[in-house]
Amino acid sequence: MEIFGLGVHILIALYFGIHAIRHGQNLFWLFVLFSFPLLGSIVYFAVIYLPELRGSRSVRKAGRAVVQAMDPGRELREARKAYELTPIINNRLRLAAALLDAGDVQAALKEYADAAQGPFATDAVLLRGLARAQLAANQPQDAVASLERLYADHKEARRHPEAALLYARARAAAGIDGVHEAFALALEVGTDAEPKCRFADWLVTQAGEANQAQARELYQQIIKDSGHWHRHAQNHNAEWLRRAQAASKA
Repeated sequence: MEIFGLGVHILIALYFGIHAIRHGQNLFWLFVLFSFPLLGSIVYFAVIYLPELRGSRSVRKAGRAVVQAMDPGRELREARKAYELTPIINNRLRLAAALLDAGDVQAALKEYADAAQGPFATDAVLLRGLARAQLAANQPQDAVASLERLYADHKEARRHPEAALLYARARAAAGIDGVHEAFALALEVGTDAEPKCRFADWLVTQAGEANQAQARELYQQIIKDSGHWHRHAQNHNAEWLRRAQAASKA
């Protein structure tokens, strides 16, 4: 039974290890998981897996939107206070994300850029946030460079939905080749209607009937899919559905 129990611990640690790699988590988690299979798995479950299990990115985004509507400055206040009290990397990244969500792009970009100069320069969450801030600051080439740094250190990060879409958008904004391929991957790993709508929006700016036809098809797919969305999906994808409907009428 003891041997069996040890095997179960290792299998659980292996499962969380695969999850960490696929979701672009810091590789430090692999050391924790396989050095301390039971304790490491418990910590990973509580810190990473459970929050993700409770809601996908779209759910968390919707939740933040509700809080933002009720108290627009709450997250930024709490993030700033947390960083002032405990200036660790996680709190700094939380502050940077809150600044970006609040529209203070330059302040967010500075926090991310400064953090990227330290020992956590290859952290997956940091590099995704830095790329998001660079794209918001109209620095798409820098965003591409940041994401390519991410991919160099975290191979599976290419299939992270947020990173894949950021990469496609950044290449499109920078006018770099390979936009079609980047959006194709974003569509493959995407979990909502945003990749389809953003790809279609880019296609309509390109010459050629094939691009226009593909854009129309993507808009129609969004409209067709909306008939099968549950309530949360309807709320989350409302902006992309409106854009698709407006584009289709145009």
